[in-house]
Amino acid sequence: MISLQEGVIPEIVKRKPYALVAITKHGVMHARSYAEKFPYVDLYYMKKFAKGDEQQRTIQLFDGTVRLLLPALFQQYKAVICIISLGAVVRMIAPILVDKKKDPAVLVIDDKGQFVISVLSGHIGGANALTHEFAEAIGATPVITTASDVQKTIPVDLFGAKFGWVWDAEERLTPVSASVVNEEHVAIVQETGESNWWMHNTPMPQNLRLYSSTTAALEAKPHATLLITDRLIEKHEEVLLENGVIYRPKSIVLGIGCNRGTTLEEIEQVVTDTLFEVNLSIKSVKAVATIDLKKDEQGLLALTTKYNWTFQTYTPTELNEMSLKNPSDTVFKYTGAYGVSEPAALRYAGATQLILEKKKSGNVTISIARIVF
Repeated sequence: MISLQEGVIPEIVKRKPYALVAITKHGVMHARSYAEKFPYVDLYYMKKFAKGDEQQRTIQLFDGTVRLLLPALFQQYKAVICIISLGAVVRMIAPILVDKKKDPAVLVIDDKGQFVISVLSGHIGGANALTHEFAEAIGATPVITTASDVQKTIPVDLFGAKFGWVWDAEERLTPVSASVVNEEHVAIVQETGESNWWMHNTPMPQNLRLYSSTTAALEAKPHATLLITDRLIEKHEEVLLENGVIYRPKSIVLGIGCNRGTTLEEIEQVVTDTLFEVNLSIKSVKAVATIDLKKDEQGLLALTTKYNWTFQTYTPTELNEMSLKNPSDTVFKYTGAYGVSEPAALRYAGATQLILEKKKSGNVTISIARIVF
């Protein structure tokens, strides 16, 4: 917990590029939801609104006036997003502003989450681009007041943010952004994830070129690469990432069954080991799906809370509606369903085939499906 004192800049733990701050009951409720929809933010809110899961979700609590927290956020983050009234934010940031080349972007969201307002550093600081992306992610209206706000290319550090995509290797964002802005040849390879990521009503610039595979991109020898995939890359592909960024769409569903009382540690180990075995990134996991008999299974609840994954349960009837290659009379005897991990993964993903058929390890059974976009 961060204790705020007059004249002392507090120590904070920065994990993401943007800070999201709330100071009211409704603001905190919305902020917790926004942090799930837009995964590039570190969330801060007042101690008195603590829910008890802040440590697991790496949410930082503070005690005292938010005005004393802002100087630390200004020093550490590319943008500060405030669920605070516009007038209050303007008064609080005025004493700590330096100039438009150094100040972070500042956004304001109203307490009902209807509007996202670009307040400071619209162009140079990226507030206008972030306002559009954040507003789309949370279903709000962006408010931009700069007359010349015209975006015609990809904001590399926000690419796919509205879908929950996350990137690997933050240090590569700046040089890749430079290639995009300088109109150098940039290869875009998409293997999975949402395809409607182009945000403008104009054609893509000619320097941004789509390739059907990493092989085709390698042959083209681009200056930079945007690779959208849920798999771990091969050694020969690493040359693309010398000036490239991998984006991880939320495309993977884990179907999990387990014995009652299985620990978080055992489930987590099976998940991480299995994903590595099938060459998939844990950053692309969107959900854990299982039977409704497991809706209160503490190990599964702890796992999904820790990784901020959706936890979805289905009735035996819903699971039995899925076509299975490996139905089990034994599982049906105890649960009323002919399978748990396989049909749960398939149903959530909207898929007909599994990446991984059910694999039993200790007390855990796991299957993996890819979401159909």
